[in-house]
Amino acid sequence: MKLLTKHTDYAIRALLVLAKKNNLFVSARAIAKEQNMPYQFLRRILQMLIKHKLVVSKEGGGGGFKLNKPPKSIPVEQIIEIFQGNVQFSECMFRKKICCNHAACVIRKQIQKIEQIVVSKFTKITIATLLRDSI
Repeated sequence: MKLLTKHTDYAIRALLVLAKKNNLFVSARAIAKEQNMPYQFLRRILQMLIKHKLVVSKEGGGGGFKLNKPPKSIPVEQIIEIFQGNVQFSECMFRKKICCNHAACVIRKQIQKIEQIVVSKFTKITIATLLRDSI
């Protein structure tokens, strides 16, 4: 089971670079080089971040990408949701049908409790928190 996908990991790392640059525009190439990420893959991630209004872009000389929100108002949980959907540790679906044991499943109830704790923790961790921890 993967808790974070490569998309989410790269998005968080890109947001950290932008947060470090303190409201300056940074090119996708510079982010990709600094974080050792594939440029085209990063571009798609940045487009998703623009779509969700976490990042803005500017074309031309001196252009690039910058944060659209303060780092303290970007929780990791939001980034996970953008790139992975809701945090889930169990699949209760099989061939697009809910498991027949779904309502009475004892383990699922425990897993849901764990999911709630994980989501709560990721909501409290922001880009600002991660930036502070990286220094």
